[in-house]
Amino acid sequence: MLLLTTRMRRWLAGLLWALSLHAAHAVPVEAPELTAALTRLKDAPLAELGDAVQVVAAIRDDRVPGLLKALLEGRLYAVKADGRVVYATPADEGYAVSDALSGQSLGSKGRFEVKKIAINNTVRNSLNGLIARLELSVDDPAQRLKAVEAMSQSADAAAIELLRKQFEVEADPKVRGALVLALALADIAGADKEKRLVAIRSLEGTLDQEARNRLNALVEKDDEGEYLESDEDIRNAALAVIKHIEFELQLNRLAETLFFGLSLGAVLVLAGIGLAITFGVMGVINMAHGELMMIGAYTTYVVQRLLPDHLDVSLFVAIPAAFLISGLVGIAIERGIIRFLYGRPLETLLATFGVSLFLQQSVRSIFSPLNRSVSTPAWMSGSVEINHALAFTLNRFYIVVFSLLVFVALLAILKRTRLGLEVRAVAQNRSMARAMGIPTDRVDALTFGLGSGIAGVAGVALSQLTNVGPNLGQSYIVDSFMVVVFGGVGNLWGTLVGGMSLGLVNKLLEPYAGAVLAKIIILVFIILFIQKKPRGLFPQKGRAAEG
Repeated sequence: MLLLTTRMRRWLAGLLWALSLHAAHAVPVEAPELTAALTRLKDAPLAELGDAVQVVAAIRDDRVPGLLKALLEGRLYAVKADGRVVYATPADEGYAVSDALSGQSLGSKGRFEVKKIAINNTVRNSLNGLIARLELSVDDPAQRLKAVEAMSQSADAAAIELLRKQFEVEADPKVRGALVLALALADIAGADKEKRLVAIRSLEGTLDQEARNRLNALVEKDDEGEYLESDEDIRNAALAVIKHIEFELQLNRLAETLFFGLSLGAVLVLAGIGLAITFGVMGVINMAHGELMMIGAYTTYVVQRLLPDHLDVSLFVAIPAAFLISGLVGIAIERGIIRFLYGRPLETLLATFGVSLFLQQSVRSIFSPLNRSVSTPAWMSGSVEINHALAFTLNRFYIVVFSLLVFVALLAILKRTRLGLEVRAVAQNRSMARAMGIPTDRVDALTFGLGSGIAGVAGVALSQLTNVGPNLGQSYIVDSFMVVVFGGVGNLWGTLVGGMSLGLVNKLLEPYAGAVLAKIIILVFIILFIQKKPRGLFPQKGRAAEG
């Protein structure tokens, strides 16, 4: 019995020892050194706060970065009753607090039961550097990259030494690149000529703005025309690197211009592709085409108002809705007005111009004359950064893709469906098509509805680039006709090539001629072009072309 009692005691002792180890692992032990440092931080007057922060940062403890971040973000408080330092977050009529060392929740405290450990701008700047140094050794490469970039902004001798040590063990290529840049910028400002030359040459090809500023500073002159940098070798090396960087920048600017040209071309294709059907295939000069685009844009606005909590999917609802609504309006216009005016293009011009004014005024009466803002979904926001000098915005990228999808879908409808076959038959020879039993009146209505529906889809895309207003369509009606005439009346491939070409040329001319003069130059070019080739780049046989 006595032996059993002894074994039980040993077993219980082992169990308690294991439980104590587990408890020690689950809840960090309050290190006396850290506890004392926090007490000093809590009680320090503002003038001594910087020194107290330095004492905390010098302690090798995994909890220190979190404590400094909480201090920087204003979440570090002290409980007035017992002086315990806690993390505090605003809650109902007070704060939800947890112990800063153990992390254990302490429930809620009233607003007057805790006191915030306040800091000034000097301490705030110091905290940024200290936190960056502490985060330099974390496992997450993205966090290390941020730490390197933060330290390079205001690197002192100690920080540079830390960066050099980190460079020796760093394996992530992005972080190594940032380290090379940070060390090169530090060496450029040094006194060792050889190190400065090596640092300057290492910046060849970099597009970082800070690096360019430092290099440009080496070749600047003062008011008396004297170089600020006295060493000629340093200046020559900097000039050579700057020349190379300028060449790289020009290439990036060209790539950016081409991207903007493609995105503008995509918008022109979307605006003109519907007109390529109504004007190119049917021979109707539809001056209300821009207002059909406006209806599509307003449909997007209404759908977003109806689905305020589902902005990311609202566009997928707006696209078919805009197609249907604009298409139905187009069919109504064709059945109500256009069908009485076939063969009389000037009358259709005047009639559709009146329709456009009616639609504009209707929108003003329903939605007011003021422009409406359409939100961009999260997946279309932001940009993709290629390098420090080149970034592509996602909304324009998606519009390029969207215009190509619309083009392929429309081409498939006209080439692969019965409706497309009937449309082409009526366009080439109406009398023969009617004699073959094709209901030409129904085909006319559906064709006009198809072109109008595509205009509505174009309005959805435009709503992501500009505000939605009653005058939205007028901004694109001239461009739409230019694209159709330049590409070839009635030819979809001509519309694609014409739209993209005009978009690229427009953006290439803008830096030299300005936006307005560039449009005028393009308009003059198209006028001269159609004097030589009246049927455009890709002539198409059809009712309009034969006329």
